[in-house]
Amino acid sequence: MSTQKLVFDIETIGVDFDALDNTTQDVLTRWIKKESAGETEYKEALRELKEGLGFSPLTGEIVAIGVLDVDKNQGAVYFQAPGENIKEFSEDNIKFKQMTEKEMLENFWTGAKEYSEFITFNGRGFDAPFLMIRSAIYGIKPTKDLMEGRYLYQQRDCKHIDLLDQLTFYGATRRKGNLHLWSKAFDIKSPKEEGITGDDVGRLFKEKKFLDIAKYNVGDLRATKELYERWRKYLNI
Repeated sequence: MSTQKLVFDIETIGVDFDALDNTTQDVLTRWIKKESAGETEYKEALRELKEGLGFSPLTGEIVAIGVLDVDKNQGAVYFQAPGENIKEFSEDNIKFKQMTEKEMLENFWTGAKEYSEFITFNGRGFDAPFLMIRSAIYGIKPTKDLMEGRYLYQQRDCKHIDLLDQLTFYGATRRKGNLHLWSKAFDIKSPKEEGITGDDVGRLFKEKKFLDIAKYNVGDLRATKELYERWRKYLNI
């Protein structure tokens, strides 16, 4: 019996820093106030902090969740589009469906029940913990423990193959590289080739370019799937 394999990837944005209460702002900026040598350095550190709020489930939220069945080569992207009413549609075996963050999480965990192997690129360092914490915040219990054991031999109930771990041999290589670099090395189309990167998601969301974010997510899914197939064929010894 074949193992059901699912690639997943998320896109996130940060909260509006200026809308946060004073105590939260102070907690977030305390360290840069201490470490900055002057006003110019502080302003630069503050800019970077604001741009990085989407990297934490405490100061960010999920605006898109993409999934791709490896064997069927079919998937879906659930995405936020506040104030819009975008009808569900399909394109190149990918279903696009507008949802709230809570609905996205509920749908993800319902679908995850059908799979026993999950594939990501840096999913253990970002996507999986972000998904699990955001779910708990909404009172949603994950149906799979995507953080069960870092090493594959430790994973019994839920295998999570993080390609960043596998391709760098758990950090043994000097430079890790991102999905773009690994894609280019293996002659795989990089999702960055369309001119969008993860750094653009926040801006695109503010500009209400919700479908641009969703379609960028598809590029991540397909690149991760192809990279997984190379790893499985040549490096999964």
